[in-house]
Amino acid sequence: MVYEKLQNYFRGLLRQYRLQEEEIKVTARPLSPEEAIGTPRDSDYPLLKGKERLMEAVFRGARGHAYTDLYGNFQGSLGEVASLKLINNFKRAVFIASLNAVMRKFSLAEGTIHCRDEEPVDCARQLIPYLDELGRFTKVALIGLQPRLLEALKENYRVRVIDLDPDNVNSRRKGVLVESAENADEVINWAELLLVTGTTVVNGTIENFIGSGRKTVFYGVTIAGPAVVLGLNRFCALGH
Repeated sequence: MVYEKLQNYFRGLLRQYRLQEEEIKVTARPLSPEEAIGTPRDSDYPLLKGKERLMEAVFRGARGHAYTDLYGNFQGSLGEVASLKLINNFKRAVFIASLNAVMRKFSLAEGTIHCRDEEPVDCARQLIPYLDELGRFTKVALIGLQPRLLEALKENYRVRVIDLDPDNVNSRRKGVLVESAENADEVINWAELLLVTGTTVVNGTIENFIGSGRKTVFYGVTIAGPAVVLGLNRFCALGH
């Protein structure tokens, strides 16, 4: 149970550092696209299309981000965050962003803040060398369309893409058909390697990939803290 493990870990941190007894305020607010990712040359990132936002939790000056399509404001104690019932994307985003911020404060996680401007392009250049170190693959499934990562993958592997955004499904991006989540099982069985967006830990689908039996790498800032807690492979070359 992924969320049970994450909540137990978070509660343990609060006990270890005696944070539960303090009236510490945690804020999470939706960042505008410009605040989150700056002004990259390309305009096809999900953040810039307005479908998702980054929630930002701030704890003693340390920041943690989490992507979500269900965003809003939250303010409360860490104890309240630890007690949230993680029943929707908003509450999971508040929890994950807060976990990332607290772990960042105590140097337990890094790269908890989204890269900006042209850094996503530079990040994608580092993807193939990273994957080469994991093994030899010919078929890769990209779960969650990230245009720069897709460009890098397409030059080196056979690629299939799954995305939840209905505006992307059945379109071709970089010459690759974007498939719907209905095809996820088939795509997973086809692939030798899964490159999965870390937002699966917010939208509640992460366990589908952890238990897939395929070599799996999660990417992005959202999964920063959870990847440490759960022992997952994570690619995020230029997160701050």
